[in-house]
Amino acid sequence: MNSVVSTLEADLLAEDTRAVPVSMNAFLAQVERRAFRMAEIHLGHREDALDAVQDAMLRLVKHYSDKPAQEWTPLFWGILRRRIVDLQRRRKVRSIMVGWLGGKDDDGDELPLWEPADSGPGPLERLHDAQSYADMAAAVKLLPQRQREAFMLRMLEGLDVAETAQAMGCSEGSVKTHLSRALQRLRDLLEDWR
Repeated sequence: MNSVVSTLEADLLAEDTRAVPVSMNAFLAQVERRAFRMAEIHLGHREDALDAVQDAMLRLVKHYSDKPAQEWTPLFWGILRRRIVDLQRRRKVRSIMVGWLGGKDDDGDELPLWEPADSGPGPLERLHDAQSYADMAAAVKLLPQRQREAFMLRMLEGLDVAETAQAMGCSEGSVKTHLSRALQRLRDLLEDWR
């Protein structure tokens, strides 16, 4: 697990995520890769992750470009979080509808499965220790949604407690509780990597 944390820290520290960007384009370029990684872990599907990140970026530019640059980070991560939840809800409704319809469309053709695809290697191949990262990603996916959000925003994105609370739409105490429970669960799940 130490190699996973070291790899993630080195990857994230390569970019100065705490510096205030000079423009909206600079900010979006700065968070693009990490946002995609977060969306892909939550959604388990590359195309859905790309759609979620693109939509979050467009909404930030359209609705919040007049806000101060210091507010963009929590605003963006909050928008992305809500977009991911929307996609997960739609996927669930579609899978229920496919079940009701018997899995066939009007022409008798099989409808596509809307279950999340197995996440295989993709952007993760760039990491030095692909197996440990894959195990870490799988463990993060097993976390309840709010714990996963708190972990991703605090540990991977590096937001402080107040910014994370704003992005998640909850209190700072809730963020601390969710993060504490997430870290304990990850320790239990990744015991073999110690």
